Amino acid sequence: MIKLLTGRLDSIDRRETLHYLGLSAVDIPAEETTALLDSCEKEVLAVQDLRCVYDIFDFSAQGDDLDLGFVRVRSHSLALNLAGCSNIVLFACTAGVGVDRLAAAYSRLSPARAAAVQALGGALAEGWCEEIQRHLIAQYGANRTRFSCGYGDLPLTLQRDIFAALSVTKYIGVTLSDNCFMTPTKSVTAIAGIKGGRA
Repeated sequence: MIKLLTGRLDSIDRRETLHYLGLSAVDIPAEETTALLDSCEKEVLAVQDLRCVYDIFDFSAQGDDLDLGFVRVRSHSLALNLAGCSNIVLFACTAGVGVDRLAAAYSRLSPARAAAVQALGGALAEGWCEEIQRHLIAQYGANRTRFSCGYGDLPLTLQRDIFAALSVTKYIGVTLSDNCFMTPTKSVTAIAGIKGGRA
């Protein structure tokens, strides 16, 4: 049965943000960069609209031929990730359209702030995924690292089946382009394996 989650984060992981900016964890940002990120973080947190839709499906595999419960697909990468699992959690989530709007507004006014908002938005979406994963572990023991379309050999076109299976647009307002890219852009679809029986 399809279920919904909403949430709100009080802060955005700075290391993850720096990663999106192309900086490593050992890089020490300049004082002005830190001040810029601090300022933009407040704005991004103010416009966050964290939503998630998910469902549980039976899973079986014959080699790389996978029955995900809502579609069959061939993927060696996902087969390795789901080895030993009997069920999967399929989810789609978003940080909301506000981040895209904020970045678009700054793209005309301040490229630096636009880049900061994009990086913070990416880190916000990642943080939301981590919150969802913790919820799924508590509820179902979804103990495998989430796996998304476009990773390894899992085709991006699987997005279409995910959107159909979860009624993503209906429930959380995310749309999918003909090229299988999502709007709002800070959105994620993923599969998380459950080892053992369904909780």
